[in-house]
Amino acid sequence: MTFEPDPGTGPSPKPSRWRRAWDDLRGFRIKGRASHAAAPSPGRRSAWRWALSILAVFLLLFYPLGGLIIQNIDDDPQFGPQNVASGESRTVAVAADLVTREVDVHQWTPMQPFFMPAAILDNMPNFQRGIMAALGRFSTEMMDQVGRTRGSSQVDRDLDQARGFLNEQPTVWLWQPSVSLMPTTTSAQKYRAGRDRLIAYNKRLAVGQAVFERRADNLQALIDRIANDIGSDSAVIDRHIIEQAGNLFDMQCDDIFYFNKGRLYANFLLLRELGNDFQNVIRDRDLTNAWNQMVETFRVAAELKPWIVWNGWPDALLIPNHLAAQGFYLLRARTQLREISSILQK
Repeated sequence: MTFEPDPGTGPSPKPSRWRRAWDDLRGFRIKGRASHAAAPSPGRRSAWRWALSILAVFLLLFYPLGGLIIQNIDDDPQFGPQNVASGESRTVAVAADLVTREVDVHQWTPMQPFFMPAAILDNMPNFQRGIMAALGRFSTEMMDQVGRTRGSSQVDRDLDQARGFLNEQPTVWLWQPSVSLMPTTTSAQKYRAGRDRLIAYNKRLAVGQAVFERRADNLQALIDRIANDIGSDSAVIDRHIIEQAGNLFDMQCDDIFYFNKGRLYANFLLLRELGNDFQNVIRDRDLTNAWNQMVETFRVAAELKPWIVWNGWPDALLIPNHLAAQGFYLLRARTQLREISSILQK
């Protein structure tokens, strides 16, 4: 049996030109999607996995390892001025050397931005801030008292500039939007400039072109200012113990402790060398033993270094209060300074 084609049925009509263009466009989009949806090769997946792993390990190690390398709370009691020429002040020399050590030998950490490993440090920046607070006070008293003959005499130009630089804020980095949108002078650069002015003053002093008045009233004024700063620090400790004693998660007690530690350490070095610069005054007033005992108190207080700073109850059995222990030495040093000041006044 055979079937004949239906003579009434013709070939299917040819699609229009617009229909063919639409079909071509749909086919192109489907192919593009298929190519993008194709799974990446195993080699490419492995490369991305390794890259992400390396980045994660870098971020995990960059801050803690970098912080451990930078961390250096240098309270060496043997630190002293080097190569002090005849006629120069040993106190000014040790102040300049201390700036060099903290800014150039160590890093100046209080100004480090968030993307540097030193940004996670807490104790070292406060220790350095305390050191610079003491040096700023010393430079001010040098300009106002020791570095001029009388209050009516001219201020020494180098000491004036040193005082300005060493009392600058410690946290200014290269770019400080709160100060200026343009790059600015960092704290470290200003402290270097202050150190250079101290060195310039000392060199002029050695050749008789500057004044360093070794009088009893000048020494008394200087130690009175240090005693006032110590009294202020003890008041901060007292208030913090009243408000936060017994708080095991107190995150500010170590800040207070290490700031005080830095100021005590710098004052220890300054007072030790002041004993050399004013040795005639101290000997004439029969203050040698009292002066040495006072310097020793500063040394002991500056060398306190608990593994963890606790702010427990003052009468606690297990959790100590390191702020209270530090406060005891602060007040003892202040009392000894006042006793010496009283003798110098007579």
